[in-house]
This record gives sequence, C-alpha cells and structure tokens, in this order.
Amino acid sequence: MAAASNPPTFTPTPEPKKVRIALCQLGTTVDKDENIKIATKAIKEAASAGGASLVVLPEMWNCPYSNDSFPTYAEDIDAKASPSADALAKAAAANGVTLVGGSIPEKSNNRLYNTCLVFSREGALLAKHRKVHLFDIDIPGGVTFKESETLSPGESITVVDTDAGRLGIGICYDIRFPELAQLYAQRGAQLIVYPGAFNTTTGPVHWELLQRARAVDNQLFVAACSPARNPDASYQAWGHSTVVSPWGQVLGTIDEQPGIVYAELDYAEIQTRRLNMPITQQKRDDLYSLVDKT
Repeated sequence: MAAASNPPTFTPTPEPKKVRIALCQLGTTVDKDENIKIATKAIKEAASAGGASLVVLPEMWNCPYSNDSFPTYAEDIDAKASPSADALAKAAAANGVTLVGGSIPEKSNNRLYNTCLVFSREGALLAKHRKVHLFDIDIPGGVTFKESETLSPGESITVVDTDAGRLGIGICYDIRFPELAQLYAQRGAQLIVYPGAFNTTTGPVHWELLQRARAVDNQLFVAACSPARNPDASYQAWGHSTVVSPWGQVLGTIDEQPGIVYAELDYAEIQTRRLNMPITQQKRDDLYSLVDKT
C-alpha cells in the first residue's frame, strides 16, 4: 500500500544548518550561446562576489519562452549532446556551488520536456526534474498559453540530497499544486525550489502568494527564480525572483530587471516553527490523508 501522510521514514538531512542562496534572474536573448555566457557569468558572480553556496537559474533560461522556441532549442541531455547542461556542470564545478539549473527544453525519445537539472559542487548531475504540470491556461484579456502543444509532462517527483540540503524541485506551474509540495515535505525537503516564469497577468496576484502559501503550509523554505522581463518578447515574464522562510516572510526579492537575489537560509528554523506550531502532528489522518504513489 502507498504511504499515507506523515510517513516516519523521511527526515530532514542534519547538515548543513545554514546556506547562502542566490537566485539569478537572467535576461534571455534569441542567441543560445549568448544565454549560456550570461548564465555562466551570473553563476560565477553569485559564488565569488555573493558568496553563495547554492545557485538557482530561471525557467527556460537558454531560449525564449514560446512553443515555437522549445523544439528549436531543445537538447538531448541523456545523449550528452547538451551544450547547456555541459556548461552548467562546468560552472558548478568551477565555482564550487550546488546548482539548480533552472530549466531548458529537453528532447528524449521523440518527446519534448521542460527539464531542470541539479548539479553537485563537483559538477556531477544529481537529479533531473521534468515539469509535472503543464502550463495550459486561457485567461480572456490576459494570457493564453498551452505548453501541451509541444511539451510532455514529467512522470516523477524529485527530491535530492545536496551539500546545500535536501531539495524538492518543481517548475513554475508545479507550484500551484499543494499536494506536490506536501509530498516533498513528507520526504524531508528543507527547501523547495521552483524555477518559474509567471507572466504579467498572473504574476502580480499569485507569484508571491503561492510561494508564501507553500512555505507556510509545509513549514519549510521556498525559492522561486524567474527570468527577467524582456519588453520585446512575446511572453512577458513577471520577474520578482523571491525567497520565503517557513514563517512566510520574504527573505529576498527583486523587481523585473536582471539581477541576483541573495538570502540566508537557517534550516534550524524549520524545526523551530514545527515545534511552535505542530500542524503535522495535528493533522486528522482518520479523516483525510495524502497518498504518495511514487
């Protein structure tokens, strides 16, 4: 039988207690090589000038966010024919950082995915998360976008142990589904990272709200990294990359322009908040439960 809520087998990793995180809100061009250079430079700046040990990139940082772009810019990561993945691995190793590499379009077995790669400080690939929930919405007078026209959904959830703690990974629209975040909390995630590209319709009302909700509901840290806004692009990203504490406090944020957000994460706060307000122990498993089917 699949595990019900509050399984006892998953506990947070004990170390490290404190982590300095950097969210790199990158400007994206139509030139993939230029985008790789921009990302590599930002990772170096975050590590050297900013002193970050955990660096995060945005969703679809190596290409414009459009269904026309995804097939053209897609890379075969498994076949090691991936200049973007190779650059990220080298940047992680060169700067000694744990790297959540935003997302890039991935081609695999005649399908396309929106994929996030996580690298160790040595440049080893630790995890690959394919966006589980595809962004298919139609808001009259606002925004219409259907990722399912080109992309396929991922079939697994992603929790990964790193030198920067135990991370749960989601991509953009994944943040709207609280069950995913709850599963990550059950599995002992200390931080959920969401590379995401909310837009100027949904971003102003939901971007920060959802981050704070996921953090408070699960009493853990949440970080969401957006691309910078390009006024000439067909898709207008909201920007405002943000880090939120288990208490729902915004620890760091930015506007829509390119830049880097820094924050200090003290994982000891997770235990403090859960002791102060023990909502996990107070859940009514006799009335409801969340089933982990994976």
